[in-house]
Amino acid sequence: MKLIRFGEQGKEKIGVQIDGINYDTSAFGGDYNESFFENDGLAALEEFVKANSGKLIPIADTERIGAPFARPSKIVCIGLNYKDHAEETGASIPAEPIIFMKSTTSLSGPYDKVMIPRDSVKTDWEVEFGIVIGKKASYVDESDGLDYIAGYVLHNDVSEREYQLERGGTWDKGKGCDTFAPMGPYLATKDEIKDINNVNIWLKVNGQMYQNGSTKNLIFSVPFIVSYVSQFMTLLPGDVISTGTPAGVGLGFNPPIYLKAGDIIELGADGLGESRQEVIAYSRH
Repeated sequence: MKLIRFGEQGKEKIGVQIDGINYDTSAFGGDYNESFFENDGLAALEEFVKANSGKLIPIADTERIGAPFARPSKIVCIGLNYKDHAEETGASIPAEPIIFMKSTTSLSGPYDKVMIPRDSVKTDWEVEFGIVIGKKASYVDESDGLDYIAGYVLHNDVSEREYQLERGGTWDKGKGCDTFAPMGPYLATKDEIKDINNVNIWLKVNGQMYQNGSTKNLIFSVPFIVSYVSQFMTLLPGDVISTGTPAGVGLGFNPPIYLKAGDIIELGADGLGESRQEVIAYSRH
């Protein structure tokens, strides 16, 4: 299945995408949140969709598409997980996964605008393959890692490089700004992705291709990442782990290229759809 959410920010309704058409499933009740995943909501939703085949109401094309799940308890990210990206940024290949967090308030929809933070001059892009956790995970064995996954999601890990690298401390400062985590257009359940080790992911800015990679080049695999992160924190249903970005970020160019108001970011991944964000200048909101 492909799960979507639609409507005004903070008041989203739930839906599914079938054969490229978005349908309203709000009659199912609830939201795609921790309780939904924890209580086998995916199986119940699948039964609901089957029972209502031919009766579901299509969603108007004018409706905003939100993030495909409610704000999770955490968004965990893996840094420098593609060899080519580590090399382009001048970093050494990590011996163990680098973990950082994105503030959950950075979560936004796949077509929402990306707002450059106040006084920022080094806002950058990162296309990523995201994991959505399906059940509580603590001290998981790598061999069982995939059993804890509900599905996968496209993620633009928008990053402010000055805040991340020049302001002291951890990377989190440059990762959690408002609008810095556009996700979607949908959550694809595990069965939708035939080979998680061979998913092409790409990103363009103003029509120019900057990133064009594949999960086959991940340093640390998806099940290993789930296992590894679960050694340091309990993962709850609905939590997101973003698995890293391939080469082609703005920071990696000489001189670096950073986003400015008016830029258009487009990104996509096999089986996870495409998203598009217009970049805007900072404003109070």
